Amino acid sequence: MFDSLSNKLQQAFRNLRGLGKISEANVADSLREVRLALLEADVNFKVARDFIEQVRVKAIGQQVIQSIQPGQQIIKVIQDELVALLGDTHAALNVSGNPSSILMVGLHGSGKTTTSGKLARLLHKQGRSPLLVAADVYRPAAMDQLETLSRQLDLPVFLKRGATDVQAIAREALEFARANNRNTLIFDTAGRLQIDEPLVQELVRLRDLVKPQEILLVLDAATGQEAVNVATHFNDALQITGAILTKLDGDARGGAALSLKAVTGKPIKFAGVGEKLEDFEPFHPERMASRILGMGDVVSLVERAEEWVNEEDAQLMEEKMRKGVFTLDDFLEQLRGLRKMGSLESVVKMLPGGDRMSQTNDLTKQEGEFRRMEGMVCAMTMQERRNPHVLNARRRQRIAKGSGVTVTEVNTMLNKFNQMQGMMKNMGKFQKMLTKMSGVPPGLLRPR
Repeated sequence: MFDSLSNKLQQAFRNLRGLGKISEANVADSLREVRLALLEADVNFKVARDFIEQVRVKAIGQQVIQSIQPGQQIIKVIQDELVALLGDTHAALNVSGNPSSILMVGLHGSGKTTTSGKLARLLHKQGRSPLLVAADVYRPAAMDQLETLSRQLDLPVFLKRGATDVQAIAREALEFARANNRNTLIFDTAGRLQIDEPLVQELVRLRDLVKPQEILLVLDAATGQEAVNVATHFNDALQITGAILTKLDGDARGGAALSLKAVTGKPIKFAGVGEKLEDFEPFHPERMASRILGMGDVVSLVERAEEWVNEEDAQLMEEKMRKGVFTLDDFLEQLRGLRKMGSLESVVKMLPGGDRMSQTNDLTKQEGEFRRMEGMVCAMTMQERRNPHVLNARRRQRIAKGSGVTVTEVNTMLNKFNQMQGMMKNMGKFQKMLTKMSGVPPGLLRPR
């Protein structure tokens, strides 16, 4: 989402790195580019103006550290101010009630219903017992969608088709939750194409009845600056506790994310980063700032990997590595594990310098190659996967035909596998050597 802003900031930083000293004149020239980058990203003009002024004052007031270049010091000030603009620290969800209630509010098309499902999935993984509540009595498709999501998640949903009294639905949902030991209710409320008085009053009545711990405004990041206006209206009417930005994986310019906290005073708590139910993550200002500045987000990448990598499987893979055994089945698991973590582009962009890597490499083409490689391995028999040396010319032709590729592509894939297998054997030998040198049992050398 922040590609354009990141590229323009990187250009401004290249000029900053060349500064010989910090003075009002050269700081002003450099920050002019940063201000233009923010405005082009659809950041609220008052927010951009205040941001630049804060950076200017702090940059000029910096005592120049001899071991650090002046430009680097200004870049550090920009990074700190960007984190502050996004909200300083991650704002945790308040689930202190018994049961807790969360109102999901927003306009039509912002992604409220899907986001309700994503939030329920996340809370369930954290050990909570969520209950999805269909509180939109105007759009039957919303109930159908919420019911479908509940089946996918294997979580309960409370809905009453044909009912029109939202407050009555809410009272019954609370009773159902208490009777069935559900400790977190997520109310998917009605939206409108634009804010109107009937919508606001209905939400106010629902809020007063439910007394929710959280009122989360779901905003489509692609709406840009208008998202901030919507947030201001909802906050004035309901006193929201935070926001969820959807479609942060899209090509929107990012102004909503950078303006929201400064304008409303309310934090962004979560971000939708894809269409799948697992494409949902807590919003960490310092990590988002690092992404915007092209510094990557390794912490989030590790957390994403931990979600999809089973500890028992990881230990089994470590054992195979130590023994120098790596089969095509293992190769297939590695490919599938990488795909579970998201698109290759989204993974690469979390690495430091990932933006430049994604621009200089055709990651879409690489991802297509991964899918073809997966298809080739799936076209093999179990014997062939475990003993690749049996793959003669006739077998390779059969695999190529079965997976819709050429024999040359099969040969290339097997060469890559052989290279990876050799690396695993070498790593296994290295670990055995460490064991002998240290006298520590092999199991204790397992990486933590």
